[in-house]
Amino acid sequence: MLVNYNEVKAFKTKDGSTIRELMHPLHHGNSNQSLAEAIVPAGCKTVLHLHRTSEEIYHITQGEAMMTLGMKCFPIKQGDTILIPALTAHCVVNDHQEDLHIICACSPAYRHEDTELLEE
Repeated sequence: MLVNYNEVKAFKTKDGSTIRELMHPLHHGNSNQSLAEAIVPAGCKTVLHLHRTSEEIYHITQGEAMMTLGMKCFPIKQGDTILIPALTAHCVVNDHQEDLHIICACSPAYRHEDTELLEE
C-alpha cells in the first residue's frame, strides 16, 4: 500500500501534539505497528504521559527541544533517535523558535486508549 503524505489528515492526540498517521492498522492494512509524524509547535509542549503497552521510537527530522524520559531530561535535535519503552513517562518541551517534527513508530500500533496522561 502506498500512502501520500499530502493526503493524510492531521489530528490532535491526547498529549497535545499534531499527528499524521502515515501507516496504521485501522486504515492501511498493516498489523503490528504504526508510523506517524508528530509536530510540536514552537513554544509548546506535550503532556507528560505513558503508553501501557506500546513501545515507541522517535526520530527527530526537524527542530530541537527538551525531552523528559522517565527520570531523565535531555536535549533532542534533528537526527536524534529515542527509544521510549512501554510504561515510561515522557514528554517534549519545544521552547525554540522552530516547530519540532518527529517520526513516531509504535509497536503495537498507537491507540488513544493506551495513552495515560500523567498531568493535566
